[in-house]
Amino acid sequence: MKFCQSCGMPLTEDVLGTNADGSKNEDYCMYCYRDGKFLQDCTMEEMIEHCAQFVGAVNEGLEKPITKEEYIGMMAGVKELIAQMADKLPISYISSVDQEGFPWTKAMLKPRKREGIKTFYFTTNTFSIRVAQYKANPKASIYFCDAKGFKGMMLRGTMEVLTDAASKEMIWHDGDTEYYPGGVTDPNYCVLKFTATDGRFYSDFYPRSFVIE
Repeated sequence: MKFCQSCGMPLTEDVLGTNADGSKNEDYCMYCYRDGKFLQDCTMEEMIEHCAQFVGAVNEGLEKPITKEEYIGMMAGVKELIAQMADKLPISYISSVDQEGFPWTKAMLKPRKREGIKTFYFTTNTFSIRVAQYKANPKASIYFCDAKGFKGMMLRGTMEVLTDAASKEMIWHDGDTEYYPGGVTDPNYCVLKFTATDGRFYSDFYPRSFVIE
């Protein structure tokens, strides 16, 4: 059974969304996508409440039916799981956009600090190509991948390049002189601040999309 890639509702022929040309869309339901457009943006909490309306349809594909409350609990756990991935996975991936509009992706160490699942801080080299790209175009994405658990989380948003003393001191760690010999004031040391606007989480063989407040 296929599921709506926005809300997770089981997709049957009679609930398929529609493309701009009126044809059926195989990825989204009519409650999320119509005439080639998403009907509404929603926060993760709103998305959970929206999905919970269709627990009856979800149960049609399950051997053991679940209650609306159980379904909400399952979906609510996604937010905490995303936070755990950001904290525990040793490698994350960040993407920038070059002058020709092509994406550049780079493996990074996990974020030095995060504020919920909206704001993430990374260290990097001030004189890198990546920083130059973010200064020219702040659009960015970050990705966390749990290969063993077959789970992935992508967040879209913007990346700021911070070089002020307070920001640099905030995420400085002992031992960073290995990368920045000049210490916390090293001109080649800066902070990347990523602020997410929306995201997409993949688990249990289907994705969930959401907007971040």
